[in-house]
Amino acid sequence: MATMQLDTTIRTKIGKGPARKLRSEGKLPAIFYGPKTDPIMLSLDYVRLKKMLKGKSPESIIFDLRIDSDEKGQSRKVMIKEIQRDPATRDYLHVDLYEIAMEKELEVGIPVYLINTPIGVSKGGILQQVRRELGVLCLPKDMVDKLDIDVSGLDIGQSLHIEDISFPPGLKSTEDSSLTIAAVVAPTTTAEAEEEVEKEEGEEIEGEEES
Repeated sequence: MATMQLDTTIRTKIGKGPARKLRSEGKLPAIFYGPKTDPIMLSLDYVRLKKMLKGKSPESIIFDLRIDSDEKGQSRKVMIKEIQRDPATRDYLHVDLYEIAMEKELEVGIPVYLINTPIGVSKGGILQQVRRELGVLCLPKDMVDKLDIDVSGLDIGQSLHIEDISFPPGLKSTEDSSLTIAAVVAPTTTAEAEEEVEKEEGEEIEGEEES
C-alpha cells in the first residue's frame, strides 16, 4: 500500500502548559517510539494530519516519518498506536507513533464496507451490517485501507460469514470463521434478527472468555 509522508519537529518542553501552547499554534504533541527506539518527543501539523486521516482508519495507514534532525532526510516507517481526543470536542490532543519493521507481520483492524445491493433488499428485505471492522494479520506492504465485501448474493434470511469471503493476497483473518459480517432480514422480523445477532455475538465473546 502507499505510504504518506509525515513531517515532524523535535520538542523539548513537556507538560500540559507547553502542550496547550503547541495546540494553540496549530501543532499536535506526539511521541515516537518502538522496540528498538528510545522515545522521542515530537510535534506535527494538526490540520495536515487530520486531512491524512479523513475517511480512513488511523491504524491502517503507514507513514514515512521524517524528523527535522534526521540526517539526509532519513525516514522511519511508523503507524499510529493511539490518538487521544478531547471527550467533548473530539479534537486531537496527542498522538503516539510506533516504529514498525516492514518484514514483520502486524495485527490490525481493517474497516469493512458492504458493496452492491443484495437480492433480498430488492424484495423488501433489510440489510444489516454486523461487523464494521475485521482483525487481520499481514505484512505492512500487504495492508489495505478497507475491505470491500460484495453482498449482492444475499437473499432474505441469508447471512455472510468470514468463511464466505476471500481476503486480498497477504491478509489472514484473526477472527472466528463463523463470525457474521452481514445479514438480510425480512422487515417484520428485524427486531428478532437483531436479538439473534446480539445473542450470537454474546455467545462468541463468552466462548472466548472461557478459553
